[in-house]
This record gives sequence, structure tokens and C-alpha cells, in this order.
Amino acid sequence: MHIIWLAYYQQASYFGVFALDLERSFGFLVNDVARLFGRRFDHNGRRLGLTRTQCRTIGYIARNEGINQAGLADLLEIRPMTLVRQIDRMEEAGWIERRADPADRRARRLFLTAKARPILGRILEVANETRDEALARITPGEAEQLIDLLERVHATLSERVPWPGGETSEGPIVPSPRRAPVPRSRRPDTDSEPAPVAAVGAHR
Repeated sequence: MHIIWLAYYQQASYFGVFALDLERSFGFLVNDVARLFGRRFDHNGRRLGLTRTQCRTIGYIARNEGINQAGLADLLEIRPMTLVRQIDRMEEAGWIERRADPADRRARRLFLTAKARPILGRILEVANETRDEALARITPGEAEQLIDLLERVHATLSERVPWPGGETSEGPIVPSPRRAPVPRSRRPDTDSEPAPVAAVGAHR
């Protein structure tokens, strides 16, 4: 019996240390923050009438007008055939248009329609609202330092992660405008509607 309890204690201790290490793991925290941020964005973005994936698609095309479907699938990290079905639906809904590639008649390049451009501002507002909720427990100075550090990590990984065609860098990171300080009076732990937030850079 003592041996069984000893084994149990050792196992519990092992998993306790593992859990503690996991909570301090960079990879785990980055992925879990992204997961939780996405779920909160879904909640705040219900008024948009778009899914998170559709918002991401519109955002990526806005930043990469004329990108082909293979390139967009790589950015979104989804299978090209899955993206084709999604693009079909969004094209039918009037958000996206395919245009022939002058250099390749078989290829199609993606552009936003006039209908999609106004929604970018609303997506930005939801992104800013969610960002400010996520950063509510740190000071504006700490938030700026966090973004600066993440930009450096992003730049380092961008130089090492292979991209389509064999490239290993996506080019320099262009800093976005600094966000204005955000009042910290509201706590982000309820589902009540947060106060409006001025849109100043979706990811800042």
C-alpha cells in the first residue's frame, strides 16, 4: 500500500511540475493566448455577421491585394481545396472577386469588392475592442513593450521559417501606429458589452 501511495505521489508531483512548466512555456502561452483571443473576438464580432475565418480572409486580402489562392491558403494555414470552397461562398456573397492573372491564364488573383471595404473598419473596431480587453490588466507602457518584443520574435522566426518558393523571409516588419492609452476601468471578465474603443491599429 505504501508503495502504491508513493507511486501516486511521484506521479502527481511529476504532472504538477509539468503543468507549472507548461504555464511558463512560450509556445503554449502564445498558442493559448491566440485561442482565447479568437474566442473573445468571436463573441465581440457577432454583430458583424461574418465568421472569424471570413474576417481573417478579408484582412489578409486587404493587406495582399492580388494574392493567388495558393498564397492565401498558406497565410491562413488551411488546405487549398478548403479555401476554394470558402472563396466561392464569399464571392457569391459579394465580398471577394477573382480576376485573371495577366501572367498565367489558369491562375486567379483575389481582390476585395467595394462591398467589402467598409466592413474592414468594423472588423478593426472588433479587433481593437478585443485587444483592449486582453491588455486590460497591464499598463500602456507594458503593452507597448510586449508588442515590441513580439515584433522581434516575429522578425526572427520570419527569417527562419520557409515560405512558398523556397524563400526564408517575408521581408522587414513595418511597425504599425502606436495605440492610444486605453482606460482600464472595465474588467474583461464578463460578457456584457464593453465600452466603445477608438480604432487605432487592429493588432496594437
